[in-house]
Amino acid sequence: MTSHSNFTRPNFTRRAALVAGAAGVVLALSACAGGASGASGQNGSADQIKKLSIIVPANPGGGWDQTGRAMQQDLQSNKLVTSAQVSNIGGGGGTNGLAKLATEKDANTLMVMGYVMVGAVETNAAKTRLEDTTPIARLTEEPLVLVVPASSKYQSVKDLVDDIKANGKGVSITGGSAGGADHILAGQILKSQGVESDKLNYIGYSGGGESIAALLGNKVQAGISGVGEYAEQVKAGKVRALAVSGTSEAPALPGVKPLKDQGVDVVLTNWRGVVAPGSIDDAQKAKLTEVVTKLHGTEAWKATLAKNNWSDAFLAGDEFKTFLTEDIAKVKTTLTEIGLVK
Repeated sequence: MTSHSNFTRPNFTRRAALVAGAAGVVLALSACAGGASGASGQNGSADQIKKLSIIVPANPGGGWDQTGRAMQQDLQSNKLVTSAQVSNIGGGGGTNGLAKLATEKDANTLMVMGYVMVGAVETNAAKTRLEDTTPIARLTEEPLVLVVPASSKYQSVKDLVDDIKANGKGVSITGGSAGGADHILAGQILKSQGVESDKLNYIGYSGGGESIAALLGNKVQAGISGVGEYAEQVKAGKVRALAVSGTSEAPALPGVKPLKDQGVDVVLTNWRGVVAPGSIDDAQKAKLTEVVTKLHGTEAWKATLAKNNWSDAFLAGDEFKTFLTEDIAKVKTTLTEIGLVK
């Protein structure tokens, strides 16, 4: 597969994006104020966004959906836009939504994305790639959690791995779409324990609600997802957490040890952000970056981060573009190492 990790396509290499800091964004906008067409906000300024569309490239119930709807609520409650509308386009690890974004004519459109989509583009050999979009900002990150049904015989990660060693694909692990963070973590856990990648039976779903249903129905033996997606089910005693994937315990799941503290030398955190259509111009990109930067600075967004157990991982403009370039290269290497792409 040809590597596209240098962002050499024209849509991705227009003039330098805004710097990450809010001050830099405001300064950049002052130079192009009034340059955007057809938008007005609560104060009537020409550079304000009136109506914002947010594409969630997944079915309801998962982390992307939570992110998109949290953005919708906080943008509207802080009157950063007049209205924000969320649409769900599931499937393909987000690549179906990515394809829709590529044909979007409305410049005031954001799509939620992240680590999962970076992997899914590679595993699905998607025609539309993240290099075809305009990066706006990275927003959050969180560790993943490995869980089993409450009635499961597995009491530790070792128990689960040992059963996979013995029974191979007779043991199934569920999570988000193929090639995403959940799938990669499952592969890395097995690789670290000397288990061949062809023994992994991973069942991916495009929405977090579906993977929860599979776990609660005992249709799968284990599940991996973001801490924020599974924490309530763990607290309710419906599933049991075996490990988290960060460098330390997750505040939402005290007492659940990291993989690395259980003899599994793996650390992985899942990040999420937003991109815009690749066809937008610099002034339109500046408007979107400004509104997301303002959102990041609100008390409502800080409360949203705390409520969902998301860590603040804000990057905008060139810093986010650079991060994304590097992450695409790293994910492709990881997917190759664990046998998910050739």
